[in-house]
Amino acid sequence: MLSTFRRMSKSTIGTSLIGLVGFLILIGFALGDIQGLSIGTPGLSSDDLAKAGSFEVTDRDMSSAMQRRLAQVREQNPEADYSTLAADFDPILQQLIDQAALSAFAQKHGLDLSKRLIDAEIANIPGVRGLNGQVSAQAYQAFLSRQRMTDSEVRQLITGTLLQRLMLTPAASNAQVPVGVATPYASMLLEERDGEVALVPIAPLMKGFNPTDAQVQQYYTQNRTRYMVPEQRVLRLARIGPEQVANIQASDKDVQDYYNAHQDVYGAKDIRTISQAVVPDPNVANQIAQRARSGQSMADAAKPAGLAAADVNIGAQSRTQFTDLAGDKVAAAAFAAKVGTIVGPIQSDLGWHVIKIESSQTKPGKSLAAARGEIVAQITTDKRKTALANMVNKIEDELDGGSNFDEAAKSLNLTVTTTPIITATGVARADPAYKFPAELAPALKSGFELAASDEPVVEQLTGDNGFAMVAPAQVIPAAPAPLASIRDQVVQDWTQTQASARAKTIADQIAFRATGATSLADAARQANVPVPAIQAAQARRIQLSEMGDKVPAPLRVLFSTPQGKAQVGSDPQQRGYFIVKVNKIIPGNALNQPRLIGEVQNEFSQPLAQELAQQFLAAAKKDVGVRRNEPVIAATKKRITSPAVE
Repeated sequence: MLSTFRRMSKSTIGTSLIGLVGFLILIGFALGDIQGLSIGTPGLSSDDLAKAGSFEVTDRDMSSAMQRRLAQVREQNPEADYSTLAADFDPILQQLIDQAALSAFAQKHGLDLSKRLIDAEIANIPGVRGLNGQVSAQAYQAFLSRQRMTDSEVRQLITGTLLQRLMLTPAASNAQVPVGVATPYASMLLEERDGEVALVPIAPLMKGFNPTDAQVQQYYTQNRTRYMVPEQRVLRLARIGPEQVANIQASDKDVQDYYNAHQDVYGAKDIRTISQAVVPDPNVANQIAQRARSGQSMADAAKPAGLAAADVNIGAQSRTQFTDLAGDKVAAAAFAAKVGTIVGPIQSDLGWHVIKIESSQTKPGKSLAAARGEIVAQITTDKRKTALANMVNKIEDELDGGSNFDEAAKSLNLTVTTTPIITATGVARADPAYKFPAELAPALKSGFELAASDEPVVEQLTGDNGFAMVAPAQVIPAAPAPLASIRDQVVQDWTQTQASARAKTIADQIAFRATGATSLADAARQANVPVPAIQAAQARRIQLSEMGDKVPAPLRVLFSTPQGKAQVGSDPQQRGYFIVKVNKIIPGNALNQPRLIGEVQNEFSQPLAQELAQQFLAAAKKDVGVRRNEPVIAATKKRITSPAVE
């Protein structure tokens, strides 16, 4: 609600995003303004970007962190590359330095994290459990492979997170803001302003421009990044799909063997209606059995033991169903007994069972002829899946053995296809009609993640589409489109820029004339340009807070301009420039609004918690000493964020 204050404040707290304290602690300080204590680079190796105590942040650490960040960004933007992440380099480096500082501080003061604690955190990571729900070395290795991380890197990240949780969370909890601090801010929320808004549009000013070739070339050169074409690639693909195993069918022997092995499904079934009482005490079970044998119903016999009729009457059961319910031993006895017999007590893992066979009937089975169709379909599906899996294993063995793409494909007589030059979204800029096959999307993603020197990979496709082997055949780094191919767009952009500059000059002139006693309408008329009708603007500051990030730009300017003054702002929709004049400011008074004051206190408690965490971190860094190797940092940043890096 009170985000207006944070936008107005000049402190680092005031500009920070509000969220859960724990979230702020984990990543907030990495995006803030806390800087390392640079005291030169003595004692740092050529590979060290920074050092906190005895803990180093190396070039390799930074490369791994940027690689993980790129993988995250590509989930939303497949065309992203390292140059896209240039702005993330410094915050990520700062986070690594902060984590190293906390680790050094913890070591210095005897806060050691046990291997068991870190193992427990690893066990909670999604993806490290096998199909049985248990943590397995195989599943963990698969997780590390997907994340392109080592066990050491995972443990280092977990250690840093735990130290933040153990040291920063207590320092930041229960932050309290005094009433005397909150009241002036609450009063500011009630401030009301009256003003006017005018717009100088760009569109009418775009006529009459005719740039020379030199101007177009200069504009293109100065704005090359604006016309960047994302990285493009040529991919080689070899499908391993249903067509390769279409000739595999179920034989008569396969069908017969399957039918014989699944008599629990196709054979005649003995269906018995069973009543069962299960109790933990054998003496109680004997008493139930005696009462049942004396003529009482099972429900009545089990009632003194605290069992209801619904607990006893389990209904019709096949041998398989009852085995799943009561176990092999109990089921064997129940289905060997005659109708009306009381069986038990019999012990199982569940307790002591007393059973009565209420009735029995034989359910006819399905003949082989009747079941043949579904059995053939099932066996054929299973055999084809197995054949595909064997083919994939053979391909991967070939690749592991050093075979290249062509050799691996030839080993199975696979058809190889080559795409045109495409982007990470599968678009061919030179051929708008080209469409990358939607079923090959997983291969497209992998094809753009591989480096040019990486071995081919085999990706499983969605649904029943099988697999595909993929490798990049050509990698074209991101680069500006040739001027000749986009000249019309560049001319349009140049014209837009010139008209925008003209509109800005006119808006500045109107704002200058409107300051003081001259109305905004009179100042606009003196400009001799078409200006839409002047709009009234009136609001309380609290309304801006309630709008969140949807506050119209003119209202923001209205609350940042002194009374009697006019200020120019850029229209977010790029229609032109608006001028806002503030005619009247009515101060607010929150002394009679205790609820609002309380809300301000609550809202400010979270930024205060972040500030406390930041101050603790700054003190820890000062305690252990942090050194930054600026030349190495600059070189690493240039290497990683260069468009050619992949």
